[in-house]
Amino acid sequence: MTAPMHVPRFFVRQRITLMVNRYEIHAANPDGTEGALLAFAEQKRMKLKEEVIFYTDDTKTRPVFSFKARQRLDVHAEHDVRDEHGNPIGWFKKDFGASLLRSTWHLSGPGFEAIGQERRPVIAVLRRVWDVIPYLGEVWVPFVFHFDFTDEESGRPVLVSERKKSVRDRYDVTVPDPRVDFRLAAAMAVALDALQSR
Repeated sequence: MTAPMHVPRFFVRQRITLMVNRYEIHAANPDGTEGALLAFAEQKRMKLKEEVIFYTDDTKTRPVFSFKARQRLDVHAEHDVRDEHGNPIGWFKKDFGASLLRSTWHLSGPGFEAIGQERRPVIAVLRRVWDVIPYLGEVWVPFVFHFDFTDEESGRPVLVSERKKSVRDRYDVTVPDPRVDFRLAAAMAVALDALQSR
């Protein structure tokens, strides 16, 4: 089964602003360079229910999909991904218990259930230690971390998000499983940045 909208590779770039997180999602050209803009996302901070809306571009005239938490201010909250008409595409949630040492997420869409974890346990632990040691937590270090999502049944790769070394957050996302809709993959990729510290 192939998703209605499958994109095998794309890039996510964060724009740094004071009160809003903004993300640009670009297609990957065959030569690996950044291609056309596929979506523009915006996350307002300090909302009771976490929500990110994706638009065709930064004019924000046409919303095309979104994700929103089912519960308010809950680290266990499931997030529903919906198309522009409000129809469900899938959902994801952070596994809070498993994430205490190594960030773990669950991703679900038509025909699959996947689990995603930080690729390198050592980096996962180092990030947590860095945040709690006095003075070190105040020094900004762009830890490079990657997430690998695998099908819970077959163990095959479903989605991979690799953070690139840069001052701004930038991710290279590959989606080898054709069952994963681009909108669900893009929502999960943005959530890995926007909600990672929750």
